Amino acid sequence: MPELDAIDRKILSHLQADSRLTMQELADKVGLSVSPCHRRVKLLEERGVISRYVATVDQKALGLHVSVFISIKLARQKEEDLNRFARAISKWDEVLECYLMTGNRDYLLRVVAADLASYETFLKTKLTRLDGIASIESSFALSQVKYSIALPV
Repeated sequence: MPELDAIDRKILSHLQADSRLTMQELADKVGLSVSPCHRRVKLLEERGVISRYVATVDQKALGLHVSVFISIKLARQKEEDLNRFARAISKWDEVLECYLMTGNRDYLLRVVAADLASYETFLKTKLTRLDGIASIESSFALSQVKYSIALPV
């Protein structure tokens, strides 16, 4: 993959801040005319640097007031067990992020819920029903200090 130059980085920075910019607004911000700016954006999309455009929705505005970080240890770490776990949790809307980890735990999940009762329902009806889980440790976020989806460019 070719290196990103300074203009590509500016484009990415501005689009991460506001993906609804018109091509004219974006071109003005990065110091290009519309056509070359549009070509660069298309190239970034084709190369997979820009993977999609989304709306960022406020979690609390949707009534999802509880954020939980869940550490999962599987009974076995064989590839088939890891894949089965990954397939199962990928279907659950409550799970916003899931990482395969090194260290004492196999997975770290970020889950959102409306309240503790909703989280308990998620735990009892979904997570604890998966075969192969040895332990589950939940940590509740008291407040969000920083949240960003913008990558450093």
